[in-house]
Amino acid sequence: MNKPFVFSGIQPNGDLNIGHYIGAVKNWLKLQDDYNCLYSIVDLHAITVPERVKGKINDNIYSLLSLFLAFGLDVQKSKIMLQSDNQDHPYLAWILNCFTPFGLASRMTQFKEKSDELKESISCGLFGYPILMAADILLYDSNLVPVGEDQKQHLELARDIAQRFNKMYGETFKIPEPLIQKQGARIKDLYQINKKMSKSSKENKGIIFILDKKDDIYKKILKAPTDSKNSIKYNDSQPEISNLINIYNGISGLSIKEIENKYISSDYKIFKEDLADITWNFLENIQNKYTEYINNKDYLNKILDEGLEYSLSITQPKIKQVRKVLGISRKI
Repeated sequence: MNKPFVFSGIQPNGDLNIGHYIGAVKNWLKLQDDYNCLYSIVDLHAITVPERVKGKINDNIYSLLSLFLAFGLDVQKSKIMLQSDNQDHPYLAWILNCFTPFGLASRMTQFKEKSDELKESISCGLFGYPILMAADILLYDSNLVPVGEDQKQHLELARDIAQRFNKMYGETFKIPEPLIQKQGARIKDLYQINKKMSKSSKENKGIIFILDKKDDIYKKILKAPTDSKNSIKYNDSQPEISNLINIYNGISGLSIKEIENKYISSDYKIFKEDLADITWNFLENIQNKYTEYINNKDYLNKILDEGLEYSLSITQPKIKQVRKVLGISRKI
C-alpha cells in the first residue's frame, strides 16, 4: 500500500529560529516513517520581498539545507528539493492564476498584513504567493500538508482552486488536507507576545535563532518578559510564561502538565535558567552538526540533485495531464 504523500516547504529568507523547529521541522521528523515526504526550500517564495534576500539567497539555501540535515531529516526517507530547480512550479502557478478569482485571492489575511507593513513597495509576487503555494501542493497530488495556523487560509485557497479546476475539467488535482500540530504550533516572539516568532521580524531580541551564540540565547531567555504572578502555569491569562513553557515542551519532550508539576514550587528565575540550559544543550548539538554539513557543498548539491530528479518524476506527468485537459498540449 502506498504511503500518503506529504509536501511542505520553508523559505530561505533568513535564519531559522526555535519556532520553526518546534512548529514545523520537528513535526516533519515524525512524519518520515509513515509518509512519503518531500520537503522544499521555497526560494521563489522568498523573492516576493526581494530586499530581504538581496545578495544572500544562495548562502541561505545551503544554510537551510544544512539545518534540515542537522535537525535529523533523513534523505533515505525524505527527499529535499529546491523549488526554483523545478520549473513546473511557476508554470503551474501561472495556469492556476488564470483560474483564481481576484476577489478570492485578495481576501488572504497575510497579504493584507504585509500590505500594511510594506506599503507601496509590496510586489505583485507577494499577492500571488498563495497561488504559487497552491501549485507547490497540487503538483504532487499531496494528501497532507503540514501548516501552521497562519498558513491554513492559503491551504484553503489551494483546495478551492483545485475544486474549481476539477469541476471544469474533471478530476485533475487531489484535494489536500491540512496537517496541523496541536501543541507548540505557534511559538510567539518573546517581546511581542501577540506575534509569532518570525525570521522576518525587524527586532531580534525576542527571537531565539538556531545559530545564536550561547551568550545571546541565555540573555534572550533570562530577560524575556513575564508577568508578576511568578507562577509557572500554562493558561491564557499568562501568555508570556505559557510561551516559554511551549518552548520548554518543544525541546525537552516533557508535557505541559509535567513541566507545571516540575516547577510547582519554583520561581520564574529558576525556570528560565533551566530553559536556557536545555535550549543551549539542544542547539549546541544542532550547531555542531550544521558546521559539518555547511562545509560540504558537494554533498549538499548531491542531495538537491537527487531531490530534483525525484520531484520531476512526479511533476512532469502532472503538467502533461494539465496541458492535455486544457487543450494546450502539442503532440503530448
